[in-house]
Amino acid sequence: MPLDVIGAGFGRTGTMTLKHALEELGFGPCYHMIELTNEPERAKMWLQAAQGKAPHWDSVLEGFSSITDFPGCLFYKELLQQYPQAKVILTTRDPESWYQSAAKTIFRSYPNFKQALYILRNYFFKKRVRQLMQVGWLIQKTIFKETFGMRQFNKAKAIEIFKRHNQEVQAHVPAEQLLVYDVKQGWGPLCAFLKVPVPNKPFPNTNRVAHFHKMKQHTLKKPVSEEMKRG
Repeated sequence: MPLDVIGAGFGRTGTMTLKHALEELGFGPCYHMIELTNEPERAKMWLQAAQGKAPHWDSVLEGFSSITDFPGCLFYKELLQQYPQAKVILTTRDPESWYQSAAKTIFRSYPNFKQALYILRNYFFKKRVRQLMQVGWLIQKTIFKETFGMRQFNKAKAIEIFKRHNQEVQAHVPAEQLLVYDVKQGWGPLCAFLKVPVPNKPFPNTNRVAHFHKMKQHTLKKPVSEEMKRG
């Protein structure tokens, strides 16, 4: 299916909320970082994109009609070139607030290489563990290395990168195709932009800091530990 909506905002700007909102409005399923841990076999194709090798985007996003969060937001230009009819939503928030949230979630998730090496040495032959390792490599390359370019996350630099990304999206995407959106605005601007009726239900409010860590534990640690226990 063609991609109808491209989320260009960094993680921790309401991307999980946007995912649920888009799905409620009929633009789902929506691809989100969480899908990488549900279907880690797709990480290989994302790694090709991260290495500058144009993947078959229809295969990468097979079964999805929208995308938000990392890693998709880092490839919004390539996705817009592939799906020129798609609308782009730049989720954003106050930079200081974004950094405080990212510092407690994304940046705290920087790979533990000692643990990764142990898994690599002892369980690499297991298919799912190999796939999850590729997810880790993808996150390291696209988010920590190429986007933020640092191991120790400097607040001023991170905020500068966040602002620059938002400015670049607004400069690159045609104005009539772009919605700069704070999820606190609710259904109104989103439905108007997508030209759909406002649902008769509350706007979703998901993925606070506590939710992030709960999802991380469920989608990353549990599958690996279960795979190990199977021997």
